Amino acid sequence: MSSFATQAVHAGYDPSENGRAAVPPIYASAAFDLGDALRGDALAAGELDGFEYSRVANPTVDALERRLAALEGGVGAVAVGSGMAAVTYALMCAGEGGGRIIAPSNLYGASVDALGDFLPQFGIHADFVRNVNDLEEVASKIGPDTRAVFAETVANPSTEVLDIEPLAKLAHEHGVALIVDNTVPTPYLLRPIEHGADVVVHSTTKGITGHGNAIGGAVVSGDSFDWGNGRFPQFTARQQVISDDRAGEWHSFAEKYGREAFIKRIRIKYLRTFGAVASPFNAYLSLVGLETLPQRVSRQVDSARRIAERLTRTPHVVKVNYSGLGNTPQFELVRKYFPDGVGQILSFLVDGSADNVRRIIDGTKLFSYVPNIGDARSLIVDPAHITHREVPAEARVAAGVTDNLIRLSIGLEDPDDLIADLEQAIAAAY
Repeated sequence: MSSFATQAVHAGYDPSENGRAAVPPIYASAAFDLGDALRGDALAAGELDGFEYSRVANPTVDALERRLAALEGGVGAVAVGSGMAAVTYALMCAGEGGGRIIAPSNLYGASVDALGDFLPQFGIHADFVRNVNDLEEVASKIGPDTRAVFAETVANPSTEVLDIEPLAKLAHEHGVALIVDNTVPTPYLLRPIEHGADVVVHSTTKGITGHGNAIGGAVVSGDSFDWGNGRFPQFTARQQVISDDRAGEWHSFAEKYGREAFIKRIRIKYLRTFGAVASPFNAYLSLVGLETLPQRVSRQVDSARRIAERLTRTPHVVKVNYSGLGNTPQFELVRKYFPDGVGQILSFLVDGSADNVRRIIDGTKLFSYVPNIGDARSLIVDPAHITHREVPAEARVAAGVTDNLIRLSIGLEDPDDLIADLEQAIAAAY
């Protein structure tokens, strides 16, 4: 197998199948010629790989999907219109029909809102835990309707690290899937499927694309989980869309696709019917971004560590949240899962009031006040008022997201310049 850096440039694309174009072309076509009646029938029946309509598959998007699957070590991937589309599709695909999802309350704000308020309107309910690494607490929530455990590999903005292997073992003992959001570290820093995760979701908007210029998301599936184990009736029910009633052949997703059932259902049921489609142009930008993922992330990690260390000695900073510092309670987990670093985001708590936070944000000159992460530019935001606004107050406080918290996403600028900018803004705010 080629190295990660090589796959980031080459995986999933064959120039000989694309007019010898060295760079994956943008296929700006809503639909594709079916050729002849027999080929069209085979394509529609799923008996032949190919392209017919870009809501289901597109050559540019397909190249991105194949590359992401290779980088994550998955059996397949589906690219979608945004990171929240990826999260929602994955959770609904696992939980549809009355299932329950176990999740920590320190998730990204929109994920908490989806699980706690919105998905229950569709019959999917959440059981929140305070510490998803506490196996006893997680086990206490597993019941007959539990379908999945969902967590972030690196929590945003606390940077708490998920202990994947024991959590996966516990989930699998009960026939429950482990779904993880790997947006913050990207597959360059962590490949969760290798540690037992069954499904990985991404906001490709963030580190994967890396330049703040394209919204997107992806669902990647491993091939080791048995979706026909009895907990997931949607995978064992016969489905018209993958059957041939003319020939009297009826299939369920588990029967027809085996260990690929989840990713096939994401494409055939969720992408095709709900339609949060990744545009070919955005997929192209993500492919371009992926080519420099190792170089970008490695520099951002080095800079983030330097900035976090400096903030621990900066007046008015009372706490720094960055599990990559090397002296946190999660030191051993970081060493096990993240030998090359935990990512480019960090957060810190300042004394004073929310007015001081506003003055710090307004006083920076290099940091952009932007609700995004993983950009080539360095970004600053106050999560309690922006990214986690929809999270209930009790859960916000439990996750450490208070009015005095500031989150940074470190870009590609010189870290000395970023440190100087933060220190002058903090000093001026008091």
